[in-house]
Amino acid sequence: MPSLQSLRRKISAFKNTQKITKAMKMVAAAKLKRSQDRILAARPYAHKMRGVLSNLSQRVNRSSHPLLQKREGKKVEVLVVTSDRGLCGGFNGNIARKSSEFVRQCEARGLEVTLSIIGRKGRDYFRRRAWPIRQEWTGIFDKLTFEHAIDIGGDLTDNFIKGTFDELYVVYNEFKSAIQQRVIVEKLFPIDAQEEFSASSEGPLSGSYLYEPEEAELLAALIPKHFQIQTYRILLESAAAEHGARMAAMDGATRNAGQLIKKVTLYYNKTRQAAITKELMDIVGGAEALK
Repeated sequence: MPSLQSLRRKISAFKNTQKITKAMKMVAAAKLKRSQDRILAARPYAHKMRGVLSNLSQRVNRSSHPLLQKREGKKVEVLVVTSDRGLCGGFNGNIARKSSEFVRQCEARGLEVTLSIIGRKGRDYFRRRAWPIRQEWTGIFDKLTFEHAIDIGGDLTDNFIKGTFDELYVVYNEFKSAIQQRVIVEKLFPIDAQEEFSASSEGPLSGSYLYEPEEAELLAALIPKHFQIQTYRILLESAAAEHGARMAAMDGATRNAGQLIKKVTLYYNKTRQAAITKELMDIVGGAEALK
């Protein structure tokens, strides 16, 4: 039977843990509000950009821009977006499992796969695996800006144009609500006009339009911008989903700590009562013996 002192220490440790998890939940809730506002503001622009690009790309020759050209190569790159910190439930685990499953499917089709990783958790996970990591970015979610999307997008577009890989897919958590995230596998390169059109919320543009500058020149300027916007949207989706997952995880941890405190406190009171009863019995027994 544990001593009363050890039980008091355990209760104190549970209470301290509960204070920490409650504070982390409040911090995550505050960060979630800011991240949610940012992603809700960015989504309409990203969707509008996708709709404009899809309509423009259907009016020009696909060979007019290297990011539109489909290749018959067998080199695939997978961009995996995870968090830099843990304590966010199954956020990173779901991404790791989905990414590993997708990579194995690509290898089963005879494709050569490389990885680009965003976030320390994904980097640490895939460093222990046999798949090669071409590039990694960490520490960007602390102060996420559009410059990070420009940096990441520039690296990926340059390597696609150079032929480092023939297709690019991204695996990330899409933000649905504070308690719900969905793991998404999305194809980024080469840009498919039909897929972009079906994914956009815009209807088809009918009639004839005059473009200034010309359609091909305008498309060449919009495609890099489009990819930067989509990269930024993906980063914002992942950031908001991470804060939502952490808030839910810390809320659950706080409730569990409260239940443990009640359970151990009850056991402590029963043990203390038993010890007092035993002492009283010893005193009564000693008094009876002296008679």
